[in-house]
Amino acid sequence: MAKQVSPTRMELLRIKQKIKLAQKGHSLLKKKRDALMMEIFKIAKNMADVRPQIHENIKSGQQSIITAQAMGGPLEVKTIGDSAGEMPELNINYESVGGVKLPKINFDRESMGKIEYGIVMTSSSIDNCVDRFEKIKEDLLLLIQTEETIKRLAQEVIKTKRRVNSLEHILIPQLLKTQKDIKAKLEEAERENFFRLKIVKKKSEKKLKDVSQKKNKPKE
Repeated sequence: MAKQVSPTRMELLRIKQKIKLAQKGHSLLKKKRDALMMEIFKIAKNMADVRPQIHENIKSGQQSIITAQAMGGPLEVKTIGDSAGEMPELNINYESVGGVKLPKINFDRESMGKIEYGIVMTSSSIDNCVDRFEKIKEDLLLLIQTEETIKRLAQEVIKTKRRVNSLEHILIPQLLKTQKDIKAKLEEAERENFFRLKIVKKKSEKKLKDVSQKKNKPKE
């Protein structure tokens, strides 16, 4: 047999219960795997343009710096750049999706290192430059959160897929083979018992017949 177990009806019932439990677990894990993969595809689809957009914003930002330096002078641009505050402390919370803890970065957009400067004497090119780099900071934080989310979901998909394959290709087939072998052993035992009883019955009938014939035999 697949496993060395006692070929009894009690053991057969226990194996049937194990098969039912394993099949239920297999079904639930497949649903979890599919749900996690759908979540990955949804996030990836929504974020497909974020990285290229960040690269484009950085290029545009660099160009806007050149324009701002040409319009206001390098010293003005440097002074405004030096006035940028530090990035505030980020608050990272976690939410559970399919048993996976996914990070959520929370920050105050009004105070996240925003550049403070007087806008009366500055050109529109300076304003445009500042706005671009403020947007880049937010996009980078969102990108970090998204990539970490996809990474964690992908790791869980791999673990879940391994469990699904283990149940589907190893445990369940082993249990089914064990169930089949126990049934075969029980059927064999029933056949042996049937023939044994048949032989006993024939012997009993013959014995009764011999006794009857002996009683009915005329006395000399």
